[in-house]
Amino acid sequence: MTDGPRVYPVILSGGSGTRLWPLSRSHYPKQLNRLIGNLSLLQQTAQRVSAPALFHPPVVIANHEHRFFVALALDELGIAPDAIILEPEGRNTAPAAVVARSLPVAPRP
Repeated sequence: MTDGPRVYPVILSGGSGTRLWPLSRSHYPKQLNRLIGNLSLLQQTAQRVSAPALFHPPVVIANHEHRFFVALALDELGIAPDAIILEPEGRNTAPAAVVARSLPVAPRP
């Protein structure tokens, strides 16, 4: 265990799935695809921030249409997110960053 404070990871999992067409689609965008290895890009990111000594459970910001895919992807790894915040519609990174910045960072028991 580390003596320093733990990081509150926020994973931005938005995207419309248009840049990697035909591999990704609007209903199954790139972050949910397994492009390299056996894990999706979202899973790889969540795994990087899953050490309890270094990180709090992640907060994931995702499109409402992907909520079940996101929850399943994290569940497959045994990662319980602190929250999955749903965007009503994609508006690029800035609004998601504002939401991430406004999250409380009170210590947990």
